[in-house]
Amino acid sequence: MEAIEELAVQPCTSSLYLRPFRLSYRQNGTKKFWDFMRTHDSVSILIFNTSRQCFVVVKQFRPAVYMCEVERHHPQVFQNQDKESSASLENPLPAVVGVTYELCAGIVDKPGLSLEEIACEEVLEECGYRVPTAELRRITSYRSGVGLTGSRQTLFYAEVNDQMRASGGGGQPEEGELIEVVEIPLGESMKFAYDETFPKTMGVIFSFMWFHNNIAPKLPKK
Repeated sequence: MEAIEELAVQPCTSSLYLRPFRLSYRQNGTKKFWDFMRTHDSVSILIFNTSRQCFVVVKQFRPAVYMCEVERHHPQVFQNQDKESSASLENPLPAVVGVTYELCAGIVDKPGLSLEEIACEEVLEECGYRVPTAELRRITSYRSGVGLTGSRQTLFYAEVNDQMRASGGGGQPEEGELIEVVEIPLGESMKFAYDETFPKTMGVIFSFMWFHNNIAPKLPKK
Protein backbone atom coordinates (compact mmCIF):
# COMPACT_ATOMS: atom_id res chain seq x y z
CA MET A 1 0.00 0.00 0.00
CA GLU A 2 2.81 2.39 0.79
CA ALA A 3 5.09 1.63 -2.16
CA ILE A 4 4.36 4.85 -4.08
CA GLU A 5 6.74 5.70 -6.94
CA GLU A 6 7.10 7.87 -10.07
CA LEU A 7 4.81 10.66 -8.88
CA ALA A 8 3.96 13.43 -11.33
CA VAL A 9 1.42 16.28 -11.19
CA GLN A 10 -0.37 17.25 -14.39
CA PRO A 11 -3.51 19.14 -15.41
CA CYS A 12 -6.79 17.21 -15.39
CA THR A 13 -8.56 18.00 -18.64
CA SER A 14 -11.28 15.35 -18.33
CA SER A 15 -12.53 12.99 -15.65
CA LEU A 16 -15.18 10.34 -15.08
CA TYR A 17 -15.67 11.59 -11.53
CA LEU A 18 -15.21 15.39 -11.44
CA ARG A 19 -16.65 18.19 -13.57
CA PRO A 20 -15.55 21.76 -12.75
CA PHE A 21 -17.95 24.69 -13.27
CA ARG A 22 -18.26 28.36 -12.38
CA LEU A 23 -21.65 29.69 -11.27
CA SER A 24 -22.31 33.42 -11.60
CA TYR A 25 -25.27 34.88 -9.75
CA ARG A 26 -26.63 37.94 -7.98
CA GLN A 27 -27.39 37.73 -4.24
CA ASN A 28 -29.10 40.60 -2.44
CA GLY A 29 -28.08 42.90 -5.27
CA THR A 30 -24.42 41.88 -5.27
CA LYS A 31 -22.90 40.15 -8.29
CA LYS A 32 -21.00 37.01 -7.28
CA PHE A 33 -19.45 33.86 -8.70
CA TRP A 34 -18.46 30.51 -7.21
CA ASP A 35 -16.29 27.72 -8.58
CA PHE A 36 -17.53 24.20 -7.84
CA MET A 37 -17.29 20.57 -8.87
CA ARG A 38 -20.06 18.18 -9.77
CA THR A 39 -19.41 14.66 -8.61
CA HIS A 40 -21.30 11.52 -7.65
CA ASP A 41 -23.33 11.12 -4.48
CA SER A 42 -22.15 8.30 -2.22
CA VAL A 43 -22.99 5.82 0.49
CA SER A 44 -21.02 4.86 3.60
CA ILE A 45 -21.56 2.03 6.04
CA LEU A 46 -20.76 1.72 9.73
CA ILE A 47 -20.02 -1.99 10.20
CA PHE A 48 -20.05 -3.62 13.64
CA ASN A 49 -18.92 -7.23 14.07
CA THR A 50 -20.96 -8.71 16.91
CA SER A 51 -18.79 -11.84 17.11
CA ARG A 52 -15.75 -9.86 18.19
CA GLN A 53 -17.38 -6.62 19.37
CA CYS A 54 -15.44 -4.42 16.99
CA PHE A 55 -15.96 -1.93 14.20
CA VAL A 56 -14.81 -2.81 10.71
CA VAL A 57 -13.27 0.11 8.82
CA VAL A 58 -10.99 0.43 5.82
CA LYS A 59 -7.54 1.87 5.38
CA GLN A 60 -6.27 3.14 2.05
CA PHE A 61 -3.94 5.56 0.31
CA ARG A 62 -5.67 8.79 -0.74
CA PRO A 63 -3.78 10.84 -3.36
CA ALA A 64 -5.67 14.04 -2.48
CA VAL A 65 -4.65 13.75 1.19
CA TYR A 66 -1.11 12.95 0.14
CA MET A 67 -0.88 15.98 -2.12
CA CYS A 68 -2.21 18.27 0.61
CA GLU A 69 0.75 17.17 2.70
CA VAL A 70 3.11 17.55 -0.25
CA GLU A 71 1.94 21.12 -0.83
CA ARG A 72 2.32 21.91 2.85
CA HIS A 73 5.96 20.84 2.73
CA HIS A 74 6.73 21.80 -0.89
CA PRO A 75 4.38 24.64 -1.98
CA GLN A 76 6.30 25.10 -5.24
CA VAL A 77 4.77 21.87 -6.59
CA PHE A 78 1.53 23.64 -7.58
CA GLN A 79 3.07 26.88 -8.82
CA ASN A 80 2.89 25.68 -12.44
CA GLN A 81 -0.48 23.96 -12.20
CA ASP A 82 -1.89 25.87 -15.21
CA LYS A 83 0.79 24.62 -17.57
CA GLU A 84 0.11 21.67 -19.81
CA SER A 85 3.30 19.81 -18.95
CA SER A 86 3.49 17.51 -15.94
CA ALA A 87 5.84 18.10 -13.01
CA SER A 88 7.67 15.24 -11.36
CA LEU A 89 7.97 15.23 -7.58
CA GLU A 90 11.55 15.21 -6.38
CA ASN A 91 12.18 13.70 -2.94
CA PRO A 92 8.53 12.73 -2.39
CA LEU A 93 7.13 12.33 1.10
CA PRO A 94 6.56 8.82 2.46
CA ALA A 95 3.24 7.41 1.29
CA VAL A 96 2.02 6.94 4.85
CA VAL A 97 1.13 10.66 5.04
CA GLY A 98 -1.65 9.94 2.53
CA VAL A 99 -3.10 6.85 4.22
CA THR A 100 -6.44 7.34 5.99
CA TYR A 101 -8.94 5.32 8.02
CA GLU A 102 -12.49 5.48 6.66
CA LEU A 103 -15.88 3.86 6.74
CA CYS A 104 -16.62 1.37 3.99
CA ALA A 105 -18.06 3.55 1.23
CA GLY A 106 -18.68 3.93 -2.48
CA ILE A 107 -20.06 6.29 -5.09
CA VAL A 108 -23.61 6.10 -6.41
CA ASP A 109 -22.99 5.42 -10.08
CA LYS A 110 -25.32 2.49 -10.84
CA PRO A 111 -28.76 3.85 -11.79
CA GLY A 112 -30.39 0.42 -11.64
CA LEU A 113 -29.51 -0.18 -8.00
CA SER A 114 -30.95 1.28 -4.80
CA LEU A 115 -28.73 2.95 -2.24
CA GLU A 116 -29.11 -0.13 -0.06
CA GLU A 117 -28.01 -2.45 -2.85
CA ILE A 118 -24.97 -0.29 -3.60
CA ALA A 119 -24.09 -0.22 0.11
CA CYS A 120 -24.26 -4.02 0.37
CA GLU A 121 -22.07 -4.39 -2.71
CA GLU A 122 -19.47 -2.12 -1.14
CA VAL A 123 -19.49 -4.06 2.15
CA LEU A 124 -18.84 -7.29 0.25
CA GLU A 125 -16.18 -5.85 -2.06
CA GLU A 126 -14.26 -3.82 0.49
CA CYS A 127 -14.73 -5.77 3.74
CA GLY A 128 -15.79 -9.25 2.64
CA TYR A 129 -19.12 -9.53 4.48
CA ARG A 130 -22.34 -10.57 2.75
CA VAL A 131 -25.12 -8.39 4.19
CA PRO A 132 -28.77 -8.62 3.03
CA THR A 133 -30.27 -5.25 2.14
CA ALA A 134 -33.11 -5.85 4.62
CA GLU A 135 -30.59 -5.87 7.46
CA LEU A 136 -29.20 -2.43 6.70
CA ARG A 137 -30.30 0.43 8.94
CA ARG A 138 -30.35 3.89 7.42
CA ILE A 139 -28.85 6.38 9.87
CA THR A 140 -29.05 9.67 7.96
CA SER A 141 -27.87 11.55 4.89
CA TYR A 142 -25.88 14.77 4.77
CA ARG A 143 -24.01 17.07 2.44
CA SER A 144 -20.26 16.76 2.09
CA GLY A 145 -17.81 19.21 0.57
CA VAL A 146 -20.40 22.00 0.71
CA GLY A 147 -17.88 24.58 -0.51
CA LEU A 148 -16.71 22.50 -3.44
CA THR A 149 -19.06 19.66 -4.45
CA GLY A 150 -22.22 19.73 -2.33
CA SER A 151 -22.69 16.00 -2.92
CA ARG A 152 -24.96 13.91 -0.71
CA GLN A 153 -23.75 10.95 1.31
CA THR A 154 -26.13 8.45 2.90
CA LEU A 155 -24.90 6.62 5.99
CA PHE A 156 -26.05 3.09 6.86
CA TYR A 157 -25.43 0.78 9.81
CA ALA A 158 -24.81 -2.95 9.38
CA GLU A 159 -24.25 -5.63 12.00
CA VAL A 160 -22.18 -8.60 10.85
CA ASN A 161 -20.70 -11.70 12.43
CA ASP A 162 -17.87 -14.06 11.55
CA GLN A 163 -20.25 -16.46 9.78
CA MET A 164 -21.17 -13.72 7.30
CA ARG A 165 -17.58 -13.39 6.11
CA ALA A 166 -17.47 -14.41 2.45
CA SER A 167 -14.00 -13.17 1.50
CA GLY A 168 -11.07 -11.13 2.74
CA GLY A 169 -12.37 -7.95 1.11
CA GLY A 170 -9.79 -5.48 -0.08
CA GLY A 171 -11.71 -3.89 -2.94
CA GLN A 172 -11.48 -4.60 -6.65
CA PRO A 173 -7.87 -4.65 -7.90
CA GLU A 174 -9.05 -4.39 -11.52
CA GLU A 175 -10.42 -0.95 -10.62
CA GLY A 176 -7.19 0.08 -8.94
CA GLU A 177 -8.46 -0.43 -5.40
CA LEU A 178 -5.98 -1.43 -2.69
CA ILE A 179 -7.83 -1.55 0.64
CA GLU A 180 -6.83 -2.93 4.02
CA VAL A 181 -9.61 -4.07 6.36
CA VAL A 182 -9.04 -2.87 9.95
CA GLU A 183 -10.91 -3.83 13.12
CA ILE A 184 -11.32 -1.28 15.92
CA PRO A 185 -12.35 -2.84 19.27
CA LEU A 186 -15.49 -1.28 20.72
CA GLY A 187 -13.75 -0.42 23.98
CA GLU A 188 -11.04 1.53 22.16
CA SER A 189 -13.22 3.16 19.52
CA MET A 190 -13.70 6.63 21.02
CA LYS A 191 -10.02 6.92 21.89
CA PHE A 192 -9.28 5.99 18.28
CA ALA A 193 -11.83 8.50 17.00
CA TYR A 194 -10.10 11.43 18.66
CA ASP A 195 -6.51 10.27 18.21
CA GLU A 196 -5.10 12.60 15.55
CA THR A 197 -2.18 10.28 14.90
CA PHE A 198 -4.66 8.09 12.99
CA PRO A 199 -5.83 10.24 10.02
CA LYS A 200 -9.52 9.60 9.49
CA THR A 201 -12.70 11.01 7.99
CA MET A 202 -15.40 12.82 9.92
CA GLY A 203 -17.71 9.92 9.05
CA VAL A 204 -15.70 7.63 11.33
CA ILE A 205 -15.94 10.04 14.28
CA PHE A 206 -19.63 10.80 13.77
CA SER A 207 -20.67 7.18 13.28
CA PHE A 208 -18.75 5.97 16.35
CA MET A 209 -20.49 8.65 18.42
CA TRP A 210 -23.86 7.63 16.95
CA PHE A 211 -23.20 4.00 17.88
CA HIS A 212 -22.27 4.84 21.46
CA ASN A 213 -25.43 6.93 21.82
CA ASN A 214 -27.90 4.60 20.07
CA ILE A 215 -26.60 1.02 20.00
CA ALA A 216 -24.09 0.59 22.82
CA PRO A 217 -26.64 1.17 25.65
CA LYS A 218 -28.69 -1.78 24.30
CA LEU A 219 -25.79 -4.25 24.15
CA PRO A 220 -25.80 -7.12 26.67
CA LYS A 221 -23.91 -6.22 29.81
CA LYS A 222 -20.81 -8.28 30.46
